[in-house]
Amino acid sequence: MVIGWFLLGVVVGFGALFIEKNSTLLTVLTYIGVLYMIYLSYKITFSLESEDSNISSEKLGANTGIILQIVNGKAFIHLLILMTVFGSAFGTDLMGKTIIALLNVFIKLMGWITWALFGSALKIKFNDAKSGLLINRAFGFSLFCVAIWIAIPR
Repeated sequence: MVIGWFLLGVVVGFGALFIEKNSTLLTVLTYIGVLYMIYLSYKITFSLESEDSNISSEKLGANTGIILQIVNGKAFIHLLILMTVFGSAFGTDLMGKTIIALLNVFIKLMGWITWALFGSALKIKFNDAKSGLLINRAFGFSLFCVAIWIAIPR
């Protein structure tokens, strides 16, 4: 997953140069992302139960992690915003984009580890249907608020 994230970061970093020159495209992509976040917030808020029984215990390998980064829309948006805002901090050449991508991978790796540890602990703590419903509603509402915040022009 880390390798896929890094490679995607470098590729999107160079794509960000194109987006910076076409600000209308970034605006359109932002509003498409906002609509998708509103859709996800609705699905999360009104999700009635967890489907843990359908989760496979099969191990996923490095190739799966790399492939998932290609179809991960959140990764593209994250890296696109990162590279357009901070993309020139270390230069616009391959070395500059590589440094930003490596820093991003390091920070994201710490986040993934924290997410996994806390997520496992929370799953054990809140393992009943009532807690799940309340958590889904709180997270769905929070995601909706973030989508609205992103949509508000600055």
